[in-house]
Amino acid sequence: MKKETKTLRPATLALACALSVPFAASAGDYMMEHFWSAQPKGTAWVSGSGECWQSLNGAGDLAPCVKPVPEEFVVRLNFEFDKYQIANVVNDAELRRLDDYISRVNQSEPQEQLSLTGHTDAKGSEAYNYQLGLNRANAVRNYMVTKGIPARDIVSVESRGELDMLPNHDIYSVQQRRVTIRSKVDG
Repeated sequence: MKKETKTLRPATLALACALSVPFAASAGDYMMEHFWSAQPKGTAWVSGSGECWQSLNGAGDLAPCVKPVPEEFVVRLNFEFDKYQIANVVNDAELRRLDDYISRVNQSEPQEQLSLTGHTDAKGSEAYNYQLGLNRANAVRNYMVTKGIPARDIVSVESRGELDMLPNHDIYSVQQRRVTIRSKVDG
């Protein structure tokens, strides 16, 4: 039995080479995007999307990477209807996002000044929703304090009730129920 060998035609070979060049370039781009040498030695780098960059020389030459605290963080805690205590939150994933945010604030070097604003859906009167939004913002404030945020760093807690609706969601949607946290570096 004779073994068949296939010979690549010049056009096929050229196409294979042409397709491999972008792949090689993107592998190099990945390396350049995700691995950086820290200069000066001992500094940590964070990408524009908040990802920690790693050092080519290993973790030993970088300070621990602390993600920056975003200037605005929206948490959509789905409270049970007409409720405003953290114990009444039904979406644990959002609570974990809030815990991650709190951890980042606690690890942040600069002193963060935080402002919290509560929002509701359009069910109920404007006055009722204003108070409900304020109660929910205060519930988040109290939760943050129990997780280590100094009370003095939360400089304001307010409500917009149903006044600032998200345009891409129905006014009665649970997506409207949210607390917006704004961060400003002190000084």
